[in-house]
Amino acid sequence: MITGKNYVGSKLKAAGEKTFKTFNPQLDIENPWVFTEATQEEIEEAVTLANQAFGTYKNCSGLEKANFLNAIADEVLALGDNLLVQYCSESGFPIGRAEGERGRMVGQLRSFAQMLTEGSWVQAAIDTAITDRVPAPKEDLRKMMVPLGPVVVFGSSNFPFAFSTAGGDTASALAAGCPVIVKSHSMHVGTGEMVATAIIKAAQKTNMPEGVFSNLVGGGTTLGASLVQHPLVKAVGFTGSIRAGRALFDLAAQRPEPIPVFAEMGSVNPVVFLPKALALNSQKWATAYAGSITMGAGQFCTNPGLLIGVKGAELNNFSEELTKAIEKVEPFCMLHPSMKNSFEEGAATMISQNGVSKIAEYKGEAPANYGVQKILTVEGKTFLENKTLSHEVFGPVSILVQCDNEEQLVKILNQLDGQLTGTIIGEPNELKEYNKLIAAMQNRVGRLIFNGVPTGVEVCPSMIHGGPYPASSDSRFTAVGIHAVNRWVRPFSYQNWPNELLPPELQNENPLQILRTLNNIQTKSQI
Repeated sequence: MITGKNYVGSKLKAAGEKTFKTFNPQLDIENPWVFTEATQEEIEEAVTLANQAFGTYKNCSGLEKANFLNAIADEVLALGDNLLVQYCSESGFPIGRAEGERGRMVGQLRSFAQMLTEGSWVQAAIDTAITDRVPAPKEDLRKMMVPLGPVVVFGSSNFPFAFSTAGGDTASALAAGCPVIVKSHSMHVGTGEMVATAIIKAAQKTNMPEGVFSNLVGGGTTLGASLVQHPLVKAVGFTGSIRAGRALFDLAAQRPEPIPVFAEMGSVNPVVFLPKALALNSQKWATAYAGSITMGAGQFCTNPGLLIGVKGAELNNFSEELTKAIEKVEPFCMLHPSMKNSFEEGAATMISQNGVSKIAEYKGEAPANYGVQKILTVEGKTFLENKTLSHEVFGPVSILVQCDNEEQLVKILNQLDGQLTGTIIGEPNELKEYNKLIAAMQNRVGRLIFNGVPTGVEVCPSMIHGGPYPASSDSRFTAVGIHAVNRWVRPFSYQNWPNELLPPELQNENPLQILRTLNNIQTKSQI
């Protein structure tokens, strides 16, 4: 049952006077549930509880935290189809998407649990003492990663499961040993409440400290700003727009004690089409990219918003094939009327720019809140002269840039802001001729794809979901995969510390049997 209240630790509270509802974009009506915005007192209580919980939770063993994360996964699955129905009613996504994303959320939780069970993620490093070293003795030094403290996680509009209440930011922060306060996204707070219930049950079943998790709701910006500015909060995770992410980043930087904001923000995910690949498989790539551009109504941070190629018969043929393929795809429902309006306004702004023309659009009737896909085109010279054309439009629209030559294409890539992904469509023997292009792409993206589509982010240790600003606020980190845990920890060293008082990860006997760097050698050996 949806209560519309805030989870302040394990207690449901709703002392505030401001309320709001979510919206069903498929039915084009408000949902019935009423949600009460968290008050400043409830914010204060949640953060205070998280700080108190940190004293205990940071010392939980890897196995204890792993049991907690696995219990969350179990409790989420125990919610059954009711959770999927709630997800669909607040997102407009089909049931298949809900099932797939729930699987990803559960998989992320279990992957972090596995990481904790194995234990080497703490990056233990030991340099033993050399007391007779000349001219000065060497001290015994032992280093490992330790958690930062309470983390605030902002739910994402376009991933109600995978990047929200129990998504990757929450799972990785809990794995690190950091209590989490979620600011549930206002578009799917009912879904968030159901998942929060699962987390609270899991915390109680595994004897986690009160306040290890809280879930707060709010329809405006006040809640988020209050959480980021609270002196007991030590880090922030965010997925969303550049404007909102930068605002949070600036707030965090202006604090007396600045804290890191790990924000995944905008990206147009450039795709370069090389001529030989188009000559051989133009129809194949047109069909693939029509599907990628329209997938989920283009509401993916990895949506391919920028297609680039060199003028010629091959690019002309691809443009024609893409036009035919795009016009055949039935539109998808967008997350909210406001998302639909922003998409239409953004697309209209692009189309109104000098030199831009629309070459493809779905021509049938589309229900309310459905995003009608469009393909635009522009000359490379015009694109270089107009920064507006390189901005992200969140929805199913892409712009095909027709370059005069490779030099102009490379210049465009070098001028782009940072991106999550870059893709090259080509033949293997073709790549050797485009070293400058590849280098330019590598310099601007976090993940470089060959002969594929950027939509679809595999959750695994080798995945990088991040990139140079503004794709993310810190390109050294990923928001997906077990290495996302590194955002919520800091390195800490013990010098000449008694062995029996060291954490198990650093003790001579290596009781956890983890892989450690011992005097510059990776080993599981004892000392």
